[in-house]
Amino acid sequence: MKDLILGFRYLREGITLMRQPGLRRYVAVPLLVSTLAFSAAIWFGIHWLGTLLDWLLGYLPGWLDWLRYLLWPLFALSGVLVVFYSFTLITNLIAAPFNGLLAEAVECHLTGRPVDEAGGWRAVVKDIVPSILSELRKLWYFVLRALPLAVLFLIPGINLAAPFVWGLFSAWMLAIEYADYPMANHHLHFAAQRQRLRSRRLLAFGFGGGSLLLTLIPVVNFIAMPASVAGATAMWVREFREAPEAAS
Repeated sequence: MKDLILGFRYLREGITLMRQPGLRRYVAVPLLVSTLAFSAAIWFGIHWLGTLLDWLLGYLPGWLDWLRYLLWPLFALSGVLVVFYSFTLITNLIAAPFNGLLAEAVECHLTGRPVDEAGGWRAVVKDIVPSILSELRKLWYFVLRALPLAVLFLIPGINLAAPFVWGLFSAWMLAIEYADYPMANHHLHFAAQRQRLRSRRLLAFGFGGGSLLLTLIPVVNFIAMPASVAGATAMWVREFREAPEAAS
């Protein structure tokens, strides 16, 4: 329980860090991308989510009409989770090089030392392709696990638990997503990143759960990406940077 709370606190610290004068300029591009993407997500949710849910519930036989009142809020929660998480993947794919630069700046702010492996604005251009490939690798990791979870929504009875299972999975994926930026600045590959997060699984779930909560709140979710990158960097500096070399 202590690690869960600690993980959530790192997200709160990320919100504070992104407002620091020396870091604001690194937040600008991720914040712009996040604002545009989540504005589109909110528009999609308002205009299409209700119609989609009514269509899905239309397959219920007449004698199960009473289940609508139970299934509608569960399906609505699931729809919001899927829509906002999907747009989170898109925003991170677009802003990946700039998120790496933000993580570098936050780490320098916290430690007082530049990240030797990083390279400032010039590295942004150089790292565009590797950053996008890294995002695509995470996307593939997500798809391989999300498809079986999606089947849970189709199984009567079990689908009542599906939104909660999806929520836990989303929290884990967000922890992986945002911890990647400071870890990648130190050339930790994807498997090593997951291994370090698994060593403090509750910490990762606490951070990812906080990021998910921030993502689900309309308008507030505009700051979710830069705040999560900054918070994940603080978590890296204090909890994971000094992990045993064997873990990498």
